[in-house]
Amino acid sequence: MSNDFTIEFNEFMPLKELVFTTLKRAIIKGELQPGDRLMEMQLAEKMGVSRTPIREAIHKLAKEGLVQLIPRRGAEVAGMSGKTLNDVLEVRKNLEVLAFRLAFDNITAEQLKELKERAAVFEQAVDEGDILKMVNADEQFHFVIYDAASNNKLRDILNNLKESMFRYRLEYLKDPLYRSRLEKEHRKMVESLSDRDLKKGLGVADSHIENQKTAVLNMIRLEESDSRKSSAGDGVLRF
Repeated sequence: MSNDFTIEFNEFMPLKELVFTTLKRAIIKGELQPGDRLMEMQLAEKMGVSRTPIREAIHKLAKEGLVQLIPRRGAEVAGMSGKTLNDVLEVRKNLEVLAFRLAFDNITAEQLKELKERAAVFEQAVDEGDILKMVNADEQFHFVIYDAASNNKLRDILNNLKESMFRYRLEYLKDPLYRSRLEKEHRKMVESLSDRDLKKGLGVADSHIENQKTAVLNMIRLEESDSRKSSAGDGVLRF
C-alpha cells in the first residue's frame, strides 16, 4: 500500500470536501485497498486535520459504496459484492429503459445538443485517462436523458441510485476496452434519439447496462479468486 497520499489544500473548496476527495482518490488509485481499516485518529494525523472532516468523509464514502461501516470494528475500504451489483443493476436497467423510452417522446433540441456535449466530455476524459472525470461525465450524460424523460419521480429515483452505482462505474471504467465500448454506446444512444429510432435506442440502453453488469461480475470473480490464492493481511491501515 502506498503511504504518500496527502491532502491538497484548495482555498475555494471546503475542508470536508477536500478530505472526502483525497480519500476517494486514494481508494480509486489503489493507495487504499479493500479491507484496509480507516482509523479516524491515524488519518487525521496523516492529513493534518481534525477528526470531524475525516468522520464526515468516511460516512459519505460509505454512501457511495467505497467504505463499509462494521459494528465494533469501524470503517474499512469496501470490496465489491456480486449480489449488490445484481440488485442495483436489475433496478437500474429497467428504469433506464423506461427513461429512454420517455425521453424519445419528450427530448428537446437543446437537450439533444447537451447530450452530444456530455458525450464529448466523456470522450475527452477518456483521452486524458482521468477515471474520476469519466465516472462523473458518464453520470452527467445519463442525467440529461433523465431530465428529457420529463418524469420527476423517475428522475429522482434514478438520481438516488447514483451513489450505489459509483463503485461499479469506477471498476468498469478502469479497463480501456470498456471505456471504448462506452463511448460507442453513448454515440448510438445519441444517434437513435436524433434519428427517432426507438427500437435501436432501447436495445442500446438495455445492452449498455447488461454489458457493465457482465464485465464487473467477471472482475469481482477474479478478485475473489486472487484473494483465495493469496494470504490475507491484517487489514490495518499503515503509513
